[in-house]
Amino acid sequence: MQDTAQEIVQNLQEAGYEALFAGGCVRDFLRAVLPKDFDIATSARPDQILELFPEGDTIGAHFGVILVRRAGQHFEIASFREDGDYRDGRRPESVSFATAKKDARRRDFTINGLFYDPVKEELIDYVGGKADIESKIIRAIGDPAARLGEDYLRLLRAIRFATVLDFEIEESTWSAIQAEADNISQIAPERIREELDRIWVHENRLRGFDLLAKSGLMKAIYPEILDLQGCEQPPQWHPEGDVFVHTRLMVSLLPSDASLPLVLSVLFHDIGKPATFSYDPDEDRIRFNGHDKLGTEMTEAILSRLRYSNAIIDATKAGVSNHMAFKDVQRMRTSKLKRFMARETFCDELELHRVDCESSNGNLENYHFLRAKAEEFASEPLIPPPIITGHDLIERDIPSGPRYSEILRRAQDLQLEGTLTSRDEALQWLETELL
Repeated sequence: MQDTAQEIVQNLQEAGYEALFAGGCVRDFLRAVLPKDFDIATSARPDQILELFPEGDTIGAHFGVILVRRAGQHFEIASFREDGDYRDGRRPESVSFATAKKDARRRDFTINGLFYDPVKEELIDYVGGKADIESKIIRAIGDPAARLGEDYLRLLRAIRFATVLDFEIEESTWSAIQAEADNISQIAPERIREELDRIWVHENRLRGFDLLAKSGLMKAIYPEILDLQGCEQPPQWHPEGDVFVHTRLMVSLLPSDASLPLVLSVLFHDIGKPATFSYDPDEDRIRFNGHDKLGTEMTEAILSRLRYSNAIIDATKAGVSNHMAFKDVQRMRTSKLKRFMARETFCDELELHRVDCESSNGNLENYHFLRAKAEEFASEPLIPPPIITGHDLIERDIPSGPRYSEILRRAQDLQLEGTLTSRDEALQWLETELL
């Protein structure tokens, strides 16, 4: 990919234009990280780029960007530009073609304002980005308030870069983020979601959680999570502290490769506790009756307003809805347990249960029970093909309805529990059942 990108740069330079690698790929080079993609900035205008690369896609041409496909890869070739006024905190009113220096100065953070000439093997730094990479600093280019106010998504981008790069946010940039945090609401939910997702799926997600909370962005995006602060829990089960502390601990205990629904279900599994808080004087204890049901409804509302897909919403809701069921697994009949474990979301839910326990009372008895059961059941499918089918009932003139469904359910229960092990046994049971 790098060779193809360098070839594109060389083609532009040979045609008489200035052309350079730009932005994130240069930052990655300086960090000794292999870039995932290569963006190219050039003095060529969009029409001139298309003369050299007639197959280019003009979808971003009004911003001076042409998309070129080479060797199965996509490369953005952008004309050097400077932006006009930003009046809505989202996009410039206009753009005009400019020099490389002006192009660098209109970018968000110094670490993203670097250029590199792969032909001359020369770094071009108009904004002090190299020093900030070496010092592990996120710093807005120019006046932080002005730069962040141009596009309020940069508030979240700063948090994301600090999270995934493990950099510190420079003091004046941090102050501007805190001052402007409420304005993140002016950004489209989809753009907010994309930045958040990149934080949540990264192994350093706890840093992102803390920065979101301290910056004020969590209050603007997830006020329900901040409502967990000060919501006390029964100390005999939760010696760690309030629900916010508990949730944060769970985030810290997640595996590095945790799926997005798993992270989201951790964030929201107790989101219904503040609204269901009650004190039982007879037992001298705090209760949260129905917090799992309310939490499931709240989770759907939160994820819907951020425009998540139905698949992500459903998977996350499953974790929130079922997290209290794990306390009963050792009392479940084998048939019910197998159905519980056969669900598509079970592995994430089991991990949710683990971190829930480790961040509170430390009792992992049910977790280890389920791990042992998974090994015990591993030799065959948890839900094998049914030994008695609807066809068998139709042949015996059993119409669709409650009795039809009940017979199939009972037959599957006996099959899952090992009582019916063959077709002949099952048919004999069915004849007896129908007497």
